[in-house]
Amino acid sequence: MVHLMSIFHISKFPFNRALRILLISNAMVLIAGAMLGPIYALFVEQTGGDLLDASLAGSVFAFAAGITVLLSGKYADKIKQKNIIVIIGYIIMGIGFLLYTMVNSMQTLLLVQIVIGFGGAIYNPSFDALYSESLDQGKNATEWGAWEAINYFSIAVGAIIGGFIVTNFGFTPLFVVMSLLCFLSALYLYKIPKKIL
Repeated sequence: MVHLMSIFHISKFPFNRALRILLISNAMVLIAGAMLGPIYALFVEQTGGDLLDASLAGSVFAFAAGITVLLSGKYADKIKQKNIIVIIGYIIMGIGFLLYTMVNSMQTLLLVQIVIGFGGAIYNPSFDALYSESLDQGKNATEWGAWEAINYFSIAVGAIIGGFIVTNFGFTPLFVVMSLLCFLSALYLYKIPKKIL
């Protein structure tokens, strides 16, 4: 991940500083989420659930996120410092990932899924607005393509790291790492001077 982050600091990299910052912060959160993706059903099974329960948990996550993202988008249009909303969303997701360590039933799993869905939906509209506002004229497709690429690369890296951590250390360390990535991303955005974002 350090290598991935260093790529964005190369002076010849074709994107402006605001986009590099947004790509780095979002990549950390995307990697965190991707760490659990391929092995999620195994975790659900450990909590006493089955494949249908895993599907239900995914559905609860998506439903909570869908409702929240509509409200979050309307709110984001009314505020100037959208980066604060992104930071809050990252923190909520970090808390949600940490709450996975306390899951011991399907009921608690569903509650955690709601928290994580809420966090993701809180930050997404504001992130998209900040990203759109930071685009260079005439490079919209290229720069949105960069975000799409980072999304795919993050999924690839996160899946491998997540599998490695769980295989060697178990789920609890995985959830701590996922949470730390979100908190570090929030801190990174918080430390950025206001004039940049």
